[in-house]
Amino acid sequence: QVQLVESGGGSVQAGDSLRLSCAASGGTFSQHHMGWFRQAPGKEREFVTSIGRVAGYRYYTDSVKGRFTISRDNAANVLYLQRNSLKPEDTAVYYCAASRPGAAGATIQTTSGAAYWGKGTLVTVSS
Repeated sequence: QVQLVESGGGSVQAGDSLRLSCAASGGTFSQHHMGWFRQAPGKEREFVTSIGRVAGYRYYTDSVKGRFTISRDNAANVLYLQRNSLKPEDTAVYYCAASRPGAAGATIQTTSGAAYWGKGTLVTVSS
């Protein structure tokens, strides 16, 4: 069973950039589609972006297209989220998630389809 630990959160100003990392252990990283979700204060957890097992595809929710980039290093078992041009509405707890091994790629695009979760890292963007 894979364990996920996020890092890289913090407080930044609008327009800044920040990269989040998610270290995976306890499983075969390349067997999992991976994704990032976020939960803003008082709101439900929402999908942000996902990447295929060998980075064959990337998918982004409309609000982050052109600003966020997901990537992964299967040799190092790490998932990344590069976030540029941050906005106050990007303030949230960001969660790393993994699909079940062998699951279809679309499963990682929903909270119900993600099988494994990290504990999250808080990002606060000030205007």
